[in-house]
Amino acid sequence: MLFSDYISALKDNPYFGAGFGLVGVGTALALARKGAQFGLVAFRRHYMITLEVPSKDKSYHWLLSWISHHAKHTQHLSVETSYLQHESGRISTKFDFIPSPGNHFIWYKRKWIRVERNREKQMIDLHTGTPWESVTFTAIGSNRDVFFNILQEAKELALRQQEGKTVMYTAMGAEWRPFGFPRRRRPLTSVVLDKGVSERIVQDVKEFTSNPKWYIDRGIPYRRGYLLYGPPGCGKSSFITALAGELQYSICLLSLSDRSLSDDRLNHLLSVAPQQSIILLEDVDAAFVSRDLAAENPSAYQGMGRLTFSGLLNALDGVASSEARIVFMTTNHVDRLDPALVRPGRVDLKQYVGHCSEWQLGRMFQRFYPEQPASAAEEFAKRAVSASDRISAAQVQGHFMLYKADPDAALKNVQALIS
Repeated sequence: MLFSDYISALKDNPYFGAGFGLVGVGTALALARKGAQFGLVAFRRHYMITLEVPSKDKSYHWLLSWISHHAKHTQHLSVETSYLQHESGRISTKFDFIPSPGNHFIWYKRKWIRVERNREKQMIDLHTGTPWESVTFTAIGSNRDVFFNILQEAKELALRQQEGKTVMYTAMGAEWRPFGFPRRRRPLTSVVLDKGVSERIVQDVKEFTSNPKWYIDRGIPYRRGYLLYGPPGCGKSSFITALAGELQYSICLLSLSDRSLSDDRLNHLLSVAPQQSIILLEDVDAAFVSRDLAAENPSAYQGMGRLTFSGLLNALDGVASSEARIVFMTTNHVDRLDPALVRPGRVDLKQYVGHCSEWQLGRMFQRFYPEQPASAAEEFAKRAVSASDRISAAQVQGHFMLYKADPDAALKNVQALIS
């Protein structure tokens, strides 16, 4: 039998034909499946763009707020509860609904965008105890501008929500995180310091923030340090809070007495501080004392934690220290500070904030009782100074709070200030 006849016989065999057909169909389906997979990969690679934002990124919470404004029709929600303080002092509860973990679709500028919020239940942030999350945006096309516009809108939306408020940050691990809710900005006029003190500091800070090129042209590190010292309750911290409101800056609170604070962590925190913020180191004398005093008591110079004195000095004015920052330090005992800590370069301006002067007492009276004549303010100031020359601003404010609607009683009972 010839080979051609053998092939012809196999072709006429029904069993062989059926098996060959099944194999052919299976092969065709497999090839089609592979082709579809490769086609989908090629389409996603060349005609789709993806943006992933992890929860540790600063824009993550901005984007969650942005998503909640644009995905209003989604049915899978999570709730965020916050509190709002009104001008009247009343505090109300606010509930914000944000898309829960899963897939959501948003119509944005004539384009569908898929938003996928992922939550890793096996990974937890050790500082907050919350699971790690990420948000992934997917859009058709290859133009990145759509994501840039989304990020820009999310940032502007967050800034509008913080408008007129001061944001407080605290150090959590290796990053800064908002501490509580944004506070209403405190007017600079609400803190009355001695004559010319407030104006001197404000002028120096504004001159620094408006002249970065001056520092760059002369090769001078662009940073500024301030030390406010004096008795407790005289307005040091209150003035810094009001100054931040005046500059529209945030405040980064950092305790040098934190036992988990090390040299490397301090240096890192100062270098990654939020833009347009004041770094506040309160009661620096509680963390370290002068080396002269430490000679009498060696254990006093060891610090409260892993932070060393040389590490603090290098972070403030060392080779690796960051620029474009403002640091305020406060202390009640300036004589306990080591001269190396308060030398120029680390502290560029020192200001004593002491007990109330006669001028200061008069201005505080006018501030609390604006409807009263200037003669009443002068009389109050004279009586207070004659009673004691060591009256703090906190004492005066507490005195006025007792007589909020009775200026005559506040003037009559001046002696109660020192009792």
